[in-house]
Amino acid sequence: MDELSQNDFVVVDHFLDRELFDSIRSFFLSHIDAFSKAGIGALDQNMIRKDIRGDYTYWLDRKRDVELIPYWDLVDETIHFYNRYCYLGISGYEFHLAHYPKGGHYDKHLDQFNDRSNRMISMVIYLNKDWQKGDGGELEIFRPDGSSVLVEPIEGRCVMFKSAEVPHRVVASNKPRYSLTGWLLQHPSALGQFLG
Repeated sequence: MDELSQNDFVVVDHFLDRELFDSIRSFFLSHIDAFSKAGIGALDQNMIRKDIRGDYTYWLDRKRDVELIPYWDLVDETIHFYNRYCYLGISGYEFHLAHYPKGGHYDKHLDQFNDRSNRMISMVIYLNKDWQKGDGGELEIFRPDGSSVLVEPIEGRCVMFKSAEVPHRVVASNKPRYSLTGWLLQHPSALGQFLG
């Protein structure tokens, strides 16, 4: 929590234990044929722009995707800690699985829509096995001073950052890249004291 507050992002290795990692990855692979081309923009403003974004997604539903109950429990625990220590008042979430095929990328952007301000914390959990340097698919986080940080998409790693404040991009992937990506939501959209 302190690192996120100070740096606007935090990288947590081994966020998933082996059993949960294997379970989520298996779910991912068994549903990959149901993924849809991802667009940009919310709801009726959503459009496909391959020049900006090259991934495919599968939106998760807690009631439908009961195979992921241990993951949903982990989400509940994460929300509890944010609300207890950061006073964010998080009351919801939205998650999808993301598949970046070879060449897939996502240009620099923020995770906040122009007409919505309820995304508080972005979470990306990597489901890649045997990622090596040169495979691409890194998350590049841009800092206010003009520098940037490259986060390698290694197995079980979780990156969390302030959705409305951290510009980022996904570097072109040189092989298929898998992740579970989502947002912790707040209603109403006032920012908590700790991360404000």
